[in-house]
Amino acid sequence: MHCSSYNHDKNLGSSSVQDNVDFSLLSEVIQCYQGKKGSLITVLQKAQEIYGYLPLSVLKYIAKELKVKPAVVYGVATFYTQFRLTPVGKYLILLCQGTACHVNGADTIKTALYEELKIKEGQTTEDGLFTLDTAACLGCCSLAPVMMINGQAYGPLTPEKAINIIRGIYAAEKESTGEGEN
Repeated sequence: MHCSSYNHDKNLGSSSVQDNVDFSLLSEVIQCYQGKKGSLITVLQKAQEIYGYLPLSVLKYIAKELKVKPAVVYGVATFYTQFRLTPVGKYLILLCQGTACHVNGADTIKTALYEELKIKEGQTTEDGLFTLDTAACLGCCSLAPVMMINGQAYGPLTPEKAINIIRGIYAAEKESTGEGEN
């Protein structure tokens, strides 16, 4: 197997329970990078693609299989902001905090999202649908203020537009699960 050909489409997303992790999903990645110096970050990235986040049991498994001290693996996973140690919602909202967004009202968007979702930055809604986070810059300055939801940019935003986007996603979710039917 070629390392770049690893297919992460067979992952379980963020539905894995920390105590019930299927390590076989990670075995191809481990085999590919075992014994290669400097591969820890890549292995952690691929593990996060598979599980949706990095459960502690996965960090321990990676340490054991790569023959790296667990403290080193945990240190890398907690040092880089790209890594998540807790599950995220089905929809990851990244609210831009860059200069263009800041001067165009990103704080009012953040407040509106806090109130609508009843969560703060870094938290996930009780139903597991949304996780709200911020980014230093999303690179969409012409859309300022902007947010991304699962990689799709939305902007320019007003608090009302941001709330309507969230409500639209909630409505689509209800419809797809049949909750919106009488």
